Amino acid sequence: MGIHGLAKLVADQAPSAIKEHDIKSYFGRKIAIDASMSIYQFLIAVRQDGNMLQNEDGETTSHLMGMFYRTIRMLESGIKPVYVFDGKPPQLKSGELTKRGERRAEAEKLLAQAQETGEQENIDKFSKRLVKVTKQHNDECKKLLTLMGVPYIEAPCEAEASCAALVKAGKVFATATEDMDGLTFGTNVLLRHLTASEAKKLPIQEYHFSRILQDMALTHEQFIDLCILLGCDYCGTIKGVGPKRAMDLIRQHGSIEKILDNIDLSKYPAPEDWLYKEARELFREPEVVNCNSVELKWSEPDEEGLVQFMCTEKQFSEDRIRNGCKKILKSRQGSTQGRLDTFFTITGSLSSKRKEPEVKGSAKKKQKTSATPGKFKKGKLSTCTVMVVWQWH
Repeated sequence: MGIHGLAKLVADQAPSAIKEHDIKSYFGRKIAIDASMSIYQFLIAVRQDGNMLQNEDGETTSHLMGMFYRTIRMLESGIKPVYVFDGKPPQLKSGELTKRGERRAEAEKLLAQAQETGEQENIDKFSKRLVKVTKQHNDECKKLLTLMGVPYIEAPCEAEASCAALVKAGKVFATATEDMDGLTFGTNVLLRHLTASEAKKLPIQEYHFSRILQDMALTHEQFIDLCILLGCDYCGTIKGVGPKRAMDLIRQHGSIEKILDNIDLSKYPAPEDWLYKEARELFREPEVVNCNSVELKWSEPDEEGLVQFMCTEKQFSEDRIRNGCKKILKSRQGSTQGRLDTFFTITGSLSSKRKEPEVKGSAKKKQKTSATPGKFKKGKLSTCTVMVVWQWH
């Protein structure tokens, strides 16, 4: 679920913290990707006649097709992806998992009714609600990534928390996920729509956490409390408090404790035995991968291994898999222009407040006939191109 309503709230309260880019803008970037969220997307989106793709043996293959082709798309754009898989769910999530089970049971009943009446729209809707990422899906994707030469990490707990830790440790540039709780865990940069279908033509949304805090005038602690008030996977919320009121209450009182001391609890009742303190601590100090021991390495694909797994075992087209291998190899070969922002650090800033001295008389007339201020005249600019070899190690 992530954080309920956070994306819209950030768009309303801190729009300058969100940038939109094309996938090629992330050339040369290492990006940690929430694997389970991506696999779920593939199971939902990669379909034929409204159903998940299956081979002749009745095995689902949507996740493998999505993982293979969309990972290749990233590699061709110069991105170095690392997938992070969920570990055991935290104990606090048990209530949310129970609710999901209840919703699945209800969806099964509604699907059966739709099938009896032949309502195709409802059949599609309720079928998607029953989609669940299984251990088999995860294991098959891990095998595929290994054969493709793309690294993955098994998180001890929530994948988004370990993605955020990798970003903060400087191992990767950003966390890629659709769930906004990556920000609650403190990732510096969060990307949405990175693994979306190319056909949807969705721009990648880039959220900058420090700018969100600045524009919302919140500390990280207050942001965590705001997310708990909005609704997270770990505890309930105060009844009757929506996103706008939650934002107002945090700004006015600064913490959940002070909010509870100052609101009318008969009008806005809090959950009985509310575990907001435990949820807060989970966001502040989550169980994450040991970043010091993480070594990210990208290697050449095992073409014959991929053909054996994807074609012999899963019945994909051999021509398509071999063509995919060629694309991976091509993305790794040769020299390429490096990102300049990885070589330079800005140590100062330019101020727009300094007033330029007024130009008068003949000097002013002469200036009008020269180049526009801030631009170079043609032929006067000396250029230097920096070329580097991008090594996959």
